[in-house]
Amino acid sequence: MIPKFPEEWKLTISDLMLELKEGKRKQVGYPELDWARAYERSLIPDYYRFPARGDLYESQLDQEVEFLTAWSAPFTGSGKSTLFKGERIWIDDDPVDEKAIGAYALPVEYLKLESRMVNDSDRNADKYGGFYFHIDTKTLNEKFRLIQTRFRKEKYK
Repeated sequence: MIPKFPEEWKLTISDLMLELKEGKRKQVGYPELDWARAYERSLIPDYYRFPARGDLYESQLDQEVEFLTAWSAPFTGSGKSTLFKGERIWIDDDPVDEKAIGAYALPVEYLKLESRMVNDSDRNADKYGGFYFHIDTKTLNEKFRLIQTRFRKEKYK
């Protein structure tokens, strides 16, 4: 069930995280996270396609993207880099919701992009577990082109 957010609510998850970082909030929890997710979903046009497992997208332009790094530790790192026009990503798992505000994705040319985006010290660390993207649904519809569905690939080749 999609939670109903208060009529005056205009905050996204990013807004909540920024407020937390700036010290305007001591914590971010529920129901605020549910409201932020529902608010973001309300901003997605009805005709946009929601991401699904196996969707293969191609970047339509050079664009800055944020990536996340996974670790064998209670930690997730992040960084920013450029995804170049023509580079492809794919949704390798089911999104959290049927009408997800975004989805996790892997690059098709995983090793090439990993070596370009993730610094050597992270990549060579014992507890490093890989990298991935989280791309919001609006960005997928506006800056990427869906080129295939039901795409499957070995994740790290």
